[in-house]
Amino acid sequence: MTIQGSRRSASLIRRAAVIGSGVMGAGIAAHLANAGMRVLLLDVVPQALTAEEEKQGLTLADARVRNRLAAAAVGRMGKAQPAQLYDPAWTARIMPGNLADHAAELGEADWIVEAVVERLDVKREVFAAVDAHRRPDTIVTTNTSGLSAASMAEGRSESFRRHFAVTHFFNPPRYMKLVEIVPTADTAPEVVSLLREACEKRLGKGVVIAKDTPNFIANRIGTFGMLVTLEDTLGYGLTVEEADALTGPAMGRPKTATFRMLDLVGLDTLLHVVDNVRERSENPGERAVFARPAVLERLVAGGRTGEKAGAGFYRKIKGKNGSEIESLRLDTLEYGPRRPVSSPVIDAAKAAKGTAAKAKALLLTDPRDRYARFAWSTIKKTLLYSAEQVGVIADSITDIDRAMRWGFNWELGPFELWDAIGLRRSVQQMKEEGETVPEWVEALLADGRESFYKTDGERRLYAAGSGYEREEQEADAIALAALKASGKTVLSTAGASLIDIGDDVVCLEFHSPNNAIGGDILSAIRRSVKEVEQNWRGLVLANEGRNFCVGANLMLLLMEAQSGEWEEVEDIIRFFQASMLDLKRLERPVVAAPHRMTLGGGVEACLPADQIIFSPETYFGLVETGVGLIPAGGGCKEATAMAAERALAPGGGKQAGDGDVQPQLNALFETIALAKTSSSGYEVGRLGLMRPQDRVIMRQEARIAEAKRAVLELDRAGYAPPPEKRVRVAGREGKAVLKVAVQAMRLGGHISEHDALIAGKLAHVLAGGDVRPGAEVSEQYLLDLECEAFLSLCGEAKTQQRMSHMLATGKPLRN
Repeated sequence: MTIQGSRRSASLIRRAAVIGSGVMGAGIAAHLANAGMRVLLLDVVPQALTAEEEKQGLTLADARVRNRLAAAAVGRMGKAQPAQLYDPAWTARIMPGNLADHAAELGEADWIVEAVVERLDVKREVFAAVDAHRRPDTIVTTNTSGLSAASMAEGRSESFRRHFAVTHFFNPPRYMKLVEIVPTADTAPEVVSLLREACEKRLGKGVVIAKDTPNFIANRIGTFGMLVTLEDTLGYGLTVEEADALTGPAMGRPKTATFRMLDLVGLDTLLHVVDNVRERSENPGERAVFARPAVLERLVAGGRTGEKAGAGFYRKIKGKNGSEIESLRLDTLEYGPRRPVSSPVIDAAKAAKGTAAKAKALLLTDPRDRYARFAWSTIKKTLLYSAEQVGVIADSITDIDRAMRWGFNWELGPFELWDAIGLRRSVQQMKEEGETVPEWVEALLADGRESFYKTDGERRLYAAGSGYEREEQEADAIALAALKASGKTVLSTAGASLIDIGDDVVCLEFHSPNNAIGGDILSAIRRSVKEVEQNWRGLVLANEGRNFCVGANLMLLLMEAQSGEWEEVEDIIRFFQASMLDLKRLERPVVAAPHRMTLGGGVEACLPADQIIFSPETYFGLVETGVGLIPAGGGCKEATAMAAERALAPGGGKQAGDGDVQPQLNALFETIALAKTSSSGYEVGRLGLMRPQDRVIMRQEARIAEAKRAVLELDRAGYAPPPEKRVRVAGREGKAVLKVAVQAMRLGGHISEHDALIAGKLAHVLAGGDVRPGAEVSEQYLLDLECEAFLSLCGEAKTQQRMSHMLATGKPLRN
């Protein structure tokens, strides 16, 4: 890999090295391994033996001791929660070592990431060692959260400086989308492009280009927002609970809001960030804003640094009925029981649909309300500060908005939020209140531009200079919302829409509450099948919701069951089954592209597809037993068919054409009976729910585009729907084997009597009922077994209790 003016590909980055095996270093190493890279993980050599090492007779010269820190980090990866690796077996891709003994091996790395302590002197010392051993073309990056990139590269070789930049991963590296790339004046442009490609395409990240300023983009804006929220909480006399109720989902922010977020970040960490901005800022006003808040200093001085210390703005204590959360009283710095918060303003924000509507409700329901005035004050200050930073911390408003969405999980970035509440109206109010509005915002309004963003067909434009520029679209991304806004909707119901995504391919998007499958979605599926069959080359199943689909409409089923409307329940199941069969028998290719939670009915909607394109963060599982039921939308039928196909495939059974169904059936029965869910798209295969044609792509945002490509490839190959086949089943003997396992679990006290009842009915369906072993049955026969078992379980009081409990709490009930 050599930079010689020609652009090299990120696919050629095969070997990486990470220096520093702490939380961030280990997390980055794990995610590089997730991307298929071979990773060398290095740390310092320990200066003393542990008691266990002394007991084993080891010395400081032993490799096990010298590599201890990195080896321990690798050992923790397979058991970490949340999981760092998509597959625990991928720890084999990471080799632990130490910087003293293995520095020469840095010469084999295509990319070296430094992630040691946030001290400039220590980082410079590490980079001196790196510079001495790296290849001339090796890229070197630092994972600093705010130190000066230029200062770290001082004194290094020209080659090092041309290949050096910041890659600021957010924690945890696997799950957080944002990576801030910060080049220096010496960084070669092609290196920035290569890093961007590697982070986006190989690691599945969202990249923003930041300037080399204190704390870059997200932490700079986010920390400012936290500081002004703390200031206004004190100024308006609010409690921490009240402030969190107003600055969380009601404002389009995460549930952790402000003070819970501060506890998670660590109050000492926040003070470090505050100091970094204040000490490096040349703006007196900014230095005043980033002064150390007295309450934070007192809490940190007392060891109350947040969750890691067990106490911060909240603390957890053991009470009579288990753990209880107490909140800090800001006037006394003592703790007391959390107090509920409610008001018409908060209720209005909760009831509003969408972040823009919530923000308007929060600010405008009663502008004189103390809560509304507090919310306006914090939002106003954050918007103005963000506008002041354009050109300072980033060149465009889009990089600032993306950084806050991807790094702090805001639903809307500051400029998107400003548009949502009304740019001209809010600026007028700011000026009436004596605020100074940045000149470029004033100029934008004077020029007749009423918003920071506008749309032009399917693309979004953002305000830049004297006009608008096209927002750079993420590579391989298809935005359904933009397509709908440009009139590409083919048909729509309350729960789903069919959208033209180009090249004569359409996408069926679920958009019911939680994307739960009900009659509206099923009707859309059946209408879409007819439409696609007549007019389109193929169909993609995907959406842009928080989750792909959390299952069927449980509330509807429970209401019908409790009313004894058994014919209605059966009609719902038959309608579901028929809709899935329509998808499976569609004479055009169907490709599903699930993401995040894809549970129960969501899985059953994917299995009829000719191919499934999983995003890495897909949590996939047939979980119906958790609510006292079994899959009945074709899930059991498809599992039985998968077991038969694997048994008959070469290597799948005793021999090709004469496979033993039982081993495959046993594994799938365990997966479904225990309601197992994958912890990643890659783990779906280990659960037995991935077929040979299915695959995982690294970039979640590319899943719809990749599914579209798969549809077109199937179409070009001369697609024909799979013929209906009879399914070979294990029969009554296979069912007996499964029931013996269930009985053993019951006698061992591992499952309840009701669990055993559910598992017995599941065994009956998956084995194909009481037919002879090896019998071949129709798909409809298996669907009939599913329906019968489902109906009988719906009539069980304990199943109805489980359904009610899940609806009320979101958690399964064991009864």
